[in-house]
Amino acid sequence: MRRPKAQSPRGPKARSANAGSIRIIGGQWRGRKIPVIDIEGLRPTGDRVKETLFNWLAPYIDGACCLDMFAGSGSLGFEALSRGAQRVVALEASADAARALAQAAQSLEAEAMEVVCTDALQWVGEDRQKSFDLIFLDPPFGGELLGKALATLSRARCIEANALIYIETASDSEDLQIPSNWQLEKQKTAGAVRFALYRASAHDDSDVSA
Repeated sequence: MRRPKAQSPRGPKARSANAGSIRIIGGQWRGRKIPVIDIEGLRPTGDRVKETLFNWLAPYIDGACCLDMFAGSGSLGFEALSRGAQRVVALEASADAARALAQAAQSLEAEAMEVVCTDALQWVGEDRQKSFDLIFLDPPFGGELLGKALATLSRARCIEANALIYIETASDSEDLQIPSNWQLEKQKTAGAVRFALYRASAHDDSDVSA
């Protein structure tokens, strides 16, 4: 997941090949490491947060169809596939990051990972044939992108009824404007990160509400 400083819509430029790696912590690829390219501000979801999240998701992850709206390093998408998700569509605006994601998927022989280099809000806002029952929403911290993403998802037709939506943000961020048909399932703060899991009921055409 990425938390960059202000940048162009196409995303930051890679400064070098690798900045480190992420570790898959459970499932068939447990212990496998995925290279993370050196993009300013790119910081994958930490193991502590990831472990808690996937403990929450344990009853639901097998066979899930997942959408990772701001894929970044691919940490959450690869973890989901490792633990039995049916497929993951990973959206990433940076061409360099999307290329690295595709290479990592090839290395793992993760054919169920579909990487799309695109603007996530535009992609989700289109009338899609695909639908998802688990959505990862971890945009760059700060700015207005998270609010726009929530508003877009509140009107999106690609969300299944009873879908789960994971949101990760800064612990000191203002209260989120959550769609009125989303119910809070779990919530926790770990250091500088606040993360929560919501469940969506029937599609809601109304605006988001506090």
